[in-house]
Amino acid sequence: MPSLLTRAYGVLSLPIRGWARVAVILLALPMGLSFTQPLWRIRMEAPQYPNGLTMDIWAYKLDGGHSGHDITEINELNHYIGMQKIDESQIPDLDWIPFAFGALVLLGLRAGTIGDVRDLVDLCAISVYISIFSLARFGYKLYSFGHFLDPKAAVHVKPFMPVLLGTKQIANFTTHGYPLAGSYMVGAFIGGLFAITAWHFYKAFKVK
Repeated sequence: MPSLLTRAYGVLSLPIRGWARVAVILLALPMGLSFTQPLWRIRMEAPQYPNGLTMDIWAYKLDGGHSGHDITEINELNHYIGMQKIDESQIPDLDWIPFAFGALVLLGLRAGTIGDVRDLVDLCAISVYISIFSLARFGYKLYSFGHFLDPKAAVHVKPFMPVLLGTKQIANFTTHGYPLAGSYMVGAFIGGLFAITAWHFYKAFKVK
């Protein structure tokens, strides 16, 4: 009887089943549409800002609430405590993330048309890597903004970690960080790939 590892290697060379090819191709749609929606939002609330201040992070740009004015307002507030100015030139990830997302779309279309199960496994691994790396880079950039403060700033505060996910109180501001539609679209792409890949292994290992 072949070993578990041998059987697993055998599954990798199996062709993707017909309905699954269509599903993989369709999954490229939400991945492509993720460009049309913001991925993440940082929101700040305080008594002097009853409507809040928001900054949305897209795959390729930053966008502030109130026709972009919120980013200007956030930068003015940050200037008092010595934080770097937030603009797209300070976030080089916005240069490569669109290409990475585009590559995932192309790889998904390739897997759906001529790929095998091995291609699905590779695509799952690459998708998770890009997602985790992008989020980790974003977290590190927030860490840098909150820790590398100008010692000559008008107001001195202890270094801090701006909120990435969840809610955090910073001075008199309540800050929130949470994913938006673009991230859910990327999640649908990755989740769908994992489900289809797992189904192929399940069918191959299922005891008849």
